[in-house]
Amino acid sequence: MAARTVVIASTARTGLAKSFRGGFNKTHGAAMLGHAIEHAVQRAKIEPSEVDDVIAGCGFGEGATGMNIGRNAALWAGLPASTSGATINRFCASGLQAVASAAGHVASGFADVSIGAGVESISMVQPVVAKTTVPEKRLLKTFPALWMPMIETADILAKRYDVSREDCDAYALECQKRTAHAQSSGYYEHEIVPMDTIMTVKDKEKGTSEDIKYTVSKDECNRPSTTLESLQGLQPVRGEDDPHATVTAGNASQLSDGAAACVVMDGELASKRGVQPLGIFKGYAVAGCAPDEMGIGPVHAVPKLLSRSGLTVDDIDLWEINEAFACVPLYAMRELGIDPQKANVNGGSIAIGHPFGMTGARQVGHILLEGQRRQAKHVVVTMCIGGGMGAAGLFEVCL
Repeated sequence: MAARTVVIASTARTGLAKSFRGGFNKTHGAAMLGHAIEHAVQRAKIEPSEVDDVIAGCGFGEGATGMNIGRNAALWAGLPASTSGATINRFCASGLQAVASAAGHVASGFADVSIGAGVESISMVQPVVAKTTVPEKRLLKTFPALWMPMIETADILAKRYDVSREDCDAYALECQKRTAHAQSSGYYEHEIVPMDTIMTVKDKEKGTSEDIKYTVSKDECNRPSTTLESLQGLQPVRGEDDPHATVTAGNASQLSDGAAACVVMDGELASKRGVQPLGIFKGYAVAGCAPDEMGIGPVHAVPKLLSRSGLTVDDIDLWEINEAFACVPLYAMRELGIDPQKANVNGGSIAIGHPFGMTGARQVGHILLEGQRRQAKHVVVTMCIGGGMGAAGLFEVCL
């Protein structure tokens, strides 16, 4: 059976809320992701019963995002029991992997309609993970960086490949500016679906807390008032351990909670239904690298992707390079020869946050909508991945 054309029929996501202090600090992962799936299905104008499978990416699929969150979120969204669900983990590329896996199922004929999605509840899961992580003795000797904090790997990248603190801070400032402009211009409004929640608010002075009704209606993590001076005044997170450390709270991605979903369909079926797709899935590639410099992953994954697709860097009109840390896109753009004016044009994770498993799915939806606005053709989503990997996805924008 010949591979079919696979389209992204729709996208929907929550706003991004600050972990621990934001609107999703008491919201179960199944509810966040279910909300995104429900509205993605509505936007695609298909029946819930037509969805064969939901593939959900989650960086830490346990606790409030455990018990096969893909299946549970599908049911929360109102999809019938006949719709299946699975959860996959490729850390920060989990959401992009979910979209690619869903596309693979459709292309091969295993499904006609699938959903690629991502979710992360850092608020509800990280406190559990911090207490339950168990290293494996043999790997701890041979690949100790598998358990190295991501901030440390970023400091290693910056030192090893000569990415300066000054450049990281300048990049972070530009990210905040681009995000502020995108928000004020309404560029994110077509992807975000407001969600009513219950948020726990703590009063540090009184030592009390209360639950209040709250609506997450936008991305809440960015700081439009950021200045270069304020960024330069921040101390490196690991400054006491490493005099060469460059990562600060201002030039790294923010911890946040959220979910995103994309409806993935057979192109012929979409055409018959009169669905106006956002884009066409064209390819996906992953690559490995040393765990202690995981941030260089995109530099390995992107060339594989482009080589298989017969394209060059110059053929790509827009790039989403996940801003796990500022040094990651800075190094990727330098090594791959990417025009900074084509990358992260509306800001990224440094400003709006990075719910690990959700980000890739969010980036797919956003780059296709932005691609339509800019009349782009080829667009790429790429990111580094904990453990020493990179992933990259290629899409063609439908105009």
